[in-house]
Amino acid sequence: MRRKVRLIIGFSIAVALICFVFVYLEVNPLDAFISAPEFARFFMKNFLPPSFKNIDSYLPLVIETVLFSLVATYISAFFAFVFGILISEKTNPIRWLRMTVRFIMSFMRNIPVLVWAAFMVYIFGIGSLVGLISLVIATLGFLARSYGESLNEIAGSKIEALRASGASYPQILIHGIIPEFVPSWINWTLFSFEINIRASAVLGMVGAGGIGIMIQTNIRLFKYREAFSLILILLAMVLLTELATNRIRKAVR
Repeated sequence: MRRKVRLIIGFSIAVALICFVFVYLEVNPLDAFISAPEFARFFMKNFLPPSFKNIDSYLPLVIETVLFSLVATYISAFFAFVFGILISEKTNPIRWLRMTVRFIMSFMRNIPVLVWAAFMVYIFGIGSLVGLISLVIATLGFLARSYGESLNEIAGSKIEALRASGASYPQILIHGIIPEFVPSWINWTLFSFEINIRASAVLGMVGAGGIGIMIQTNIRLFKYREAFSLILILLAMVLLTELATNRIRKAVR
């Protein structure tokens, strides 16, 4: 009985909160349903069928998007492992250093990647370098925190045994930590690569290169069918990436 009462109270609070948000933001959810037929007509008229007449010119952009996502993930994973060791309580007993690195990584992670890209455009101008640096910064903060938490979950008995036997710090890392950490490292890195594939297209819309900049250009020129074809290509890229990474995860397990 008490459980049902708690569920009813929780559901009522959630509904009240949603209603409050709609009122506070002056949003009428019925507008979405009212405008749905008009949006459907606009989409059918302007976006369908997608135009693939310039598909050959899109291929270099697709390759560029995948490559700088891959490189950004690789660079981030390398440095994030070092920072993850500094964040973890199991591998770094120095509290002030641990807290300092954690704060820096949290700052890098919590700034949206588009904000980093906007800063980088002012520094480096429009180009793929902007997207690469922005992805590295955002991904580094995310992976360092994830690696640090994974390292904390590693059983400490093996590490303590190595310390008791007189093993050096590098030996403890190589024989006690890295072998148990590898599956988590692979999972988090592949997950970040999937995110970066999607993020790279968004970054392209602010001048960071890749397929996103062509999507933005076509939309500005009202070439909606060409833009929709690029969106479909992007969707195929994301699905293929997820399929490939899932197979790698299964192989690792």
